[in-house]
Amino acid sequence: MKTLYIECNMGAAGDMLLASLAELTGDVKACEDKLNSLGIPDVTYEFEKSVKCGIEGTHAHVAVHGVEEDEHMHEHAHEHEVHEHHHEHDHEHDHHHDHEHEEHSHEHHHHHTHMSDIENIINGLNVSDKVKSNALAVYGLIAEAESKAHGKPITDIHFHEVGTMDAVADIVGVCVLLEQIAPAKIIVSPLATGFGSVRCAHGILPVPAPATASIIEGIPTYSGDVEGELLTPTGAALLKHFADSFGTRPVMAIEKTGYGMGKKDFAKANMLRTFLGEADNESDKVVEMKFNVDDMTGEEIGYATGVLMDNGALDVFTTAVYMKKNRPGILFTVLVKLEDKEKFAKLIFENTTTIGIRYSEMERFKLARREERVMTKYGEVSFKVSEGFGVSKVKPEYDDVKGIADKE
Repeated sequence: MKTLYIECNMGAAGDMLLASLAELTGDVKACEDKLNSLGIPDVTYEFEKSVKCGIEGTHAHVAVHGVEEDEHMHEHAHEHEVHEHHHEHDHEHDHHHDHEHEEHSHEHHHHHTHMSDIENIINGLNVSDKVKSNALAVYGLIAEAESKAHGKPITDIHFHEVGTMDAVADIVGVCVLLEQIAPAKIIVSPLATGFGSVRCAHGILPVPAPATASIIEGIPTYSGDVEGELLTPTGAALLKHFADSFGTRPVMAIEKTGYGMGKKDFAKANMLRTFLGEADNESDKVVEMKFNVDDMTGEEIGYATGVLMDNGALDVFTTAVYMKKNRPGILFTVLVKLEDKEKFAKLIFENTTTIGIRYSEMERFKLARREERVMTKYGEVSFKVSEGFGVSKVKPEYDDVKGIADKE
């Protein structure tokens, strides 16, 4: 299975993920040309080599009106910022040292963008419908988080023009490159957020900032040992949207590694690393649900087993046991996906006589499986092929073999 693993030991920002994915394609210059042809208004992409702590990688420059966000925005490392109508006094105060900038430059800085404007921009780009859908979903996570942080409806939130286009460029670029790389599965490490505080136009905020904290609800994160803001809203939203799961790097044959470098320098290498390769096996979590019954007939047990399997149980099997008062009984064991345990608890109570269920979460190893159809002298036969851990197993489908035997 073609697997992409994203390692976020120093957090994540949109430009870091973009640069790392560009390296995975094998042609960073071609990525630059491709992204610059998307038609994002007033945005240009430029990739350049960057070295952090002696490690060489790629840094992505995203410029709006020819200027990068951090060249004229506040020190806050967010890739976008939100301003309401009443912000102008604070904005001017925060940038009193920039009065020498030309007047037309300030005009750009005071433009604002609504969520509807962002939707129109993304829908008008020269990209596939899939990229548009993903990009809108990612920016929707950011807008929802900003709305929650500011206590205002999404329709009332105004995004700063330069920061907004920077974030749109990062998001759309990542969506385009992921479509090109086309991994079957994306796994992301737990996210380092950093700690401490960060200054922005609204004042001093804790790390992770409120918008980022809202986005990362429900996914594994940790502060780490680096003071500062490591995880931006854009980086958090991209990873939350695209990750199939979060955890450690699986057993995989790595084909390519990408290094996306951040803007700032820390004692640790400020980079996001990606690994692309083939995972020859999978490890995932399942829930084992067990319960005993001593008052169900064979027909009832058979019916209940069928209901559970038809509703997506991974496996159902029974074991003969002796229960209280020396009564013979049946131990049911039901294996289900982690997210389905409540669904199957309801089904079990509805279709069996048990009044209690024991369950436990567990990891499992499984071989990667596929089906191949082979034409033999007896006719076409389907074979189940299972591979992984240096093992390969091939087994013909029983029904096909039975059908051939019945004809002979």
